[in-house]
Amino acid sequence: MIVSTLGQGLLWGILGLGIFMTFRILDFPDMTTEGSFPLGGAVAAFAIHRGFSPLLATFFGMLAGMIAGFMTGLLYTKGKIPIILSGILVVSASNSVMLFVMGRSVLTLLNYPKLQDSLNFLHLDKNFNAVILGVIMLFILISLMLLFFDTYLGQAYIATGDNEIMARSFGIHTDNMKLLGLCISNGIIALSGALICQNDGYAAVDKGIGVIVIGLAAIIIGEVIFSELTILERLLAIVIGAILYQLLILIVIKLGFDTNYLKIFSSIILAICLIIPELRKKFRLNVARWRK
Repeated sequence: MIVSTLGQGLLWGILGLGIFMTFRILDFPDMTTEGSFPLGGAVAAFAIHRGFSPLLATFFGMLAGMIAGFMTGLLYTKGKIPIILSGILVVSASNSVMLFVMGRSVLTLLNYPKLQDSLNFLHLDKNFNAVILGVIMLFILISLMLLFFDTYLGQAYIATGDNEIMARSFGIHTDNMKLLGLCISNGIIALSGALICQNDGYAAVDKGIGVIVIGLAAIIIGEVIFSELTILERLLAIVIGAILYQLLILIVIKLGFDTNYLKIFSSIILAICLIIPELRKKFRLNVARWRK
């Protein structure tokens, strides 16, 4: 169970990294997550059913997520529709797209090749395959993200989130940066959806419900535990947060709670993690006043 949870945590960590691109850098919540995540899984499952290799199918899933993010970006930057409403509109449309692609609400991958099966030559338990796959994917993804942030384009993207007015004064097309960020973010989120779909063995239309809470929990838990981090350390902290979150869920299950109510526990965990930083501030203020 621990190895399985670790593998799940690593794959969910990819989701956290995707949400980080908009929630923390651009400083706005993107509801498209709940559409692009299951869309990535649906497209990947459909492609595998059609005989494509799991790697190529995963890429197709990621591409589908990028398209979803692009549509949200167009509604937000060109249509001037509020970002939350833009995301909700795309999520609603994604449900129909998934039903059209899969032809049903659930598509299983039983007896079909999956990406983690490519590691069978190591002759390890299938749960270890998920861990190794997660480590490989995270290494590639974090390396690419660091390279992106180190470019002029990446710095312009960060500047847009830090201070949009100042970024415009430097000639940065902030709307284009938001559009780019939504594409990259939802591509990463769909990648997580495609990988988790293969790890779970099925794709489902309703698989995106509540995933934004899981991604935010990974980000917040990492920030609560660690502070004053470099960009690399922040990305790693998100992955650690995702693993710890999955371990907390495992503890809840082991305590005998009904798994039908996991969403409630997820929300409670996230709420507690959001409250802790505020409690820390108040504690420090009280200590400072007491010293005076």
